[in-house]
Amino acid sequence: MKVMVETSARHVHVSEADLKTLFGADAKLTVKKELSQPGQYASNEKVEVIGPKGSLVMSILGPTRPETQVEVALTDARKLGIAAPIRESGDLEGTPGCTLKGPAGEVVIEKGVIAAKRHIHFNVEEAAAAGVEDKQIVSVKVGKEGERSVIFGDVVVRVSPKYAAAMHIDTDESNAAALGGTVEGEILK
Repeated sequence: MKVMVETSARHVHVSEADLKTLFGADAKLTVKKELSQPGQYASNEKVEVIGPKGSLVMSILGPTRPETQVEVALTDARKLGIAAPIRESGDLEGTPGCTLKGPAGEVVIEKGVIAAKRHIHFNVEEAAAAGVEDKQIVSVKVGKEGERSVIFGDVVVRVSPKYAAAMHIDTDESNAAALGGTVEGEILK
């Protein structure tokens, strides 16, 4: 089974309350670019993410979420001075926090900085066609033989009627395999 593999750059998901603090009481996220997952988009809004050792400016992905979360590659985490654990999106208990700075204010989050665990989104029909189930762990081969082909292990399958088939890896993983943009991967079970 083949799947589209996309590189997910560092980004922030914000709660409605934190959006208002960062950008003002009437703030709304504005769409810069639609993403592969239905209803998800890169917004025009950016924040400065501040850690003990440094800071990075990151885009906010929309729409807002119940809880603010920062997703970084491990290289980004080192620059910030934050020991970000590898976690699935939304699994934030016991994770470190940081400071977010926007044009209207700052927010200190006590938890929420993670390096996203590599994963594949499938809707229910796509998962059935691929013969995989929610939370199943698979491997995915990417790249050309003889160059820098890589088999990514420990890829978690995430199934929801809201998803569309796409695998997400971070910039460190993409660079290690010398991937340029969106590529095709082969699911190995």
